[in-house]
Amino acid sequence: MKFGAGVAVVAISGLTFANAQSHGHMVHGGGMHLHDEVTMPGLLGENASPEESAELALMFRKFDTITREVENLPDGIRTVTRSTDQEVMDALVSHSVGMIDRVGQKDDPKIRIQSPTLDVFFLHGDEIQSVVEMTDDGLVVIQTSENPELVAALQTHAAEVTDMADRGMAAVHDMMMEQGRGH
Repeated sequence: MKFGAGVAVVAISGLTFANAQSHGHMVHGGGMHLHDEVTMPGLLGENASPEESAELALMFRKFDTITREVENLPDGIRTVTRSTDQEVMDALVSHSVGMIDRVGQKDDPKIRIQSPTLDVFFLHGDEIQSVVEMTDDGLVVIQTSENPELVAALQTHAAEVTDMADRGMAAVHDMMMEQGRGH
């Protein structure tokens, strides 16, 4: 599948691992802040459909079934993403294709916890060329641009997504804290 503009954002989003667990909720900061891992309100967006949020929740809950390989190209990235869980793999494909379309249309879902790296994609999505292919190796996405700012953003975001696939909520929490956004 080829896309003239867009970017695959196989983002696995969520809130945070924390200090204590109680029936699907995590308490952080000595009980000062409650993270809801059941309803995952951070996955909701001002402009996201319930189906999009549900895909994110599924991928987040089962992040440990996901593996990724990222190759930085001079003008972008090549990623291979796979899951040992077919339901998660289906969500990965749907989410990636949907986000490529959204970026091409500059239609930001405004997910509460999305990375600020995505802002540049939604501003300049028509300058990203994407090729998406399902292979025996997994979901292969190649994204390129002639805009150096977009190339840097593609590479940064690919690393962020890989970190989320590796560490789940902890990666999201760390990213938000580093950016001073709290949670």
